[in-house]
Amino acid sequence: MIERTILCIRHGESTFNAAYAADGVDPLLFDAPLTERGQEQVAAARVTLRDRSIDLVLTSPLTRAIQTTLGLFADHPSRPSIMVEPLHRERLESSCDQGRSPADLKAAFPGIAFDHLPATWWHAEGETDARGIHIEPVEVLLARMEAFVSLLKGRAETTIAVVGHGTFFHHLTGRWLNNCEILPWHWDQAPARPQE
Repeated sequence: MIERTILCIRHGESTFNAAYAADGVDPLLFDAPLTERGQEQVAAARVTLRDRSIDLVLTSPLTRAIQTTLGLFADHPSRPSIMVEPLHRERLESSCDQGRSPADLKAAFPGIAFDHLPATWWHAEGETDARGIHIEPVEVLLARMEAFVSLLKGRAETTIAVVGHGTFFHHLTGRWLNNCEILPWHWDQAPARPQE
């Protein structure tokens, strides 16, 4: 049986994270990028990961995760494959969690494949709230989590880095990760049940 290592890595600080921390109000920063501090967090985590052998990187399609992925792994000695996977995107609750089209992402990140993504890969069902946000129900998040774990179980790689988001990882692992925190995890560890 193959022993697998899954490394859950939360993205660096985003412009949304910084603005929301200041006043607790959604600043309406859709698909927020990393801040300068977030880039510094990525640089520090890159040093931590440099000597680890990584076979595959699964990154969320949200900009802050892609920027983190490229900062961590673009010149990694293992030269891991990088695959964009929307199943572990953030739960859509805030403006920063609404994504951009594959065409826009390809223009911003020309070295990464986005052609496999649907035109709208984030949650966009039901009524919007006053901000124009489609809040993703917990049961939809749970279904995505189960599908993501199934995807991980089906992969043949030994070490997989998953670059993603705080709320998704909290529900998957039971831990709130800091920006650029690295958490080894395995699907045998019981995930926390999402709570409103």
